[in-house]
Amino acid sequence: MGAGSTYTPELVDGLLRRGLPVTELVLHDVDQRRLSVLAGFVARMVAAAAQASMPGAAGGRPELQVTATTSLRDAVTGARLVFSQFRVGGQAARHGDEELGRRWEIVGQETTGVGGFAKGLRTVTVALEVQRAVATYAANDAWLVNFTNPAGMVTEALLAHGAGDPPRVVGLCNFPWVLQERLAAGLGTEPAALTMDYVGLNHLAWVRDVHVDGRSRLPDALAVWRRGPDAPFSARLVDDLGIVLNPYLQYYYETERILEAQRESPTRAEVVAAVEADLLERYADPRTRWDPAMLSGRGGTSYSVAAAALAGDLVGTPHERDEAGRRHVVNVRNGGALPGLPDDAVVETTCVVGPEGADPVATVELERPARGLANQVKDFERYTIEAATTGDRRSARLALMTHPLCPDASVVDRLLEDLLRVNRAWLPAFE
Repeated sequence: MGAGSTYTPELVDGLLRRGLPVTELVLHDVDQRRLSVLAGFVARMVAAAAQASMPGAAGGRPELQVTATTSLRDAVTGARLVFSQFRVGGQAARHGDEELGRRWEIVGQETTGVGGFAKGLRTVTVALEVQRAVATYAANDAWLVNFTNPAGMVTEALLAHGAGDPPRVVGLCNFPWVLQERLAAGLGTEPAALTMDYVGLNHLAWVRDVHVDGRSRLPDALAVWRRGPDAPFSARLVDDLGIVLNPYLQYYYETERILEAQRESPTRAEVVAAVEADLLERYADPRTRWDPAMLSGRGGTSYSVAAAALAGDLVGTPHERDEAGRRHVVNVRNGGALPGLPDDAVVETTCVVGPEGADPVATVELERPARGLANQVKDFERYTIEAATTGDRRSARLALMTHPLCPDASVVDRLLEDLLRVNRAWLPAFE
């Protein structure tokens, strides 16, 4: 779902390399132009993989079928696994979110603050429509893997309001996988030998410890992390906290620095739109061959590896692995894994994954300063889901007032009306 995304070739590359027993790949998007470009490029990828006898080209069989459709029902009928990666309103809507933040002198990032709120409102109802189609027309044991941002919020909406008892949904973000790979490289080991005590919410998480072959290496991991691209924080903050931080925490911990950079640079949407235009032009050229480096300016590093690995364990590939090998950091119902957050809240933590779903590996009490911030942002997510599914302005105002990066009650009405004006085309429930 959302196959017109420029991430799609990376996902397909991962599925081919993983050796999953795939017989049919269906690409769906509501944008026919983008879908046609990506479908043509993916077909060439699959043909090249079969010709080269690439491990995993339909499990070594060259008959992997690639089809494309704008029909949601046709896309999911009979599917065992559905990846969701769509963006309602495209980069234009994302640009509007960022500009909204600039007008109000608040953070307008796509998954955080007012930007995450606006994107959540646009996305939740569409995600529920997709999930209902999966529950109705896909295989009885089908899984929906949600990549669509804000990933934690959308996954919670699907589990709370989706079809099925419970809905067969798992949320996935590529960053934990990226972090594991980078820490492993810095510590001179393989990613499979490294485990992280990773706890929190999507884009709001903390790594409490890092183990290599069962032994804590947190001081060494901190040293590696501080030298890498995922630690955009001041040295004083890192020293004070003493744990590895998800880089999205910079919006909360160093807000003034973010706002200053926001004032002086183009929006991320403008940058990504330019990258995507170039990629789509290249994908449309029949001479273009796939190179993962093509996405270097787009983001989403290791998207393919994370998605394909999770897919393999959800569908139960023939190569059964032990529990340690089936661990993934995913977004799932809390179920007591993080005391202090509601049991039915979606959290992002390490789970053991199999055909029956994802189970958190441990019960971990969130510590200061994580506990208060996680609870506040979770309340914001729940108010946003309520607003998105009902069109209720009171819930929308409460969501904005609850988020630590949004204005107070004295201006929230005006901010909300500005947001609804910008997003009128995508929010009919608020008419």
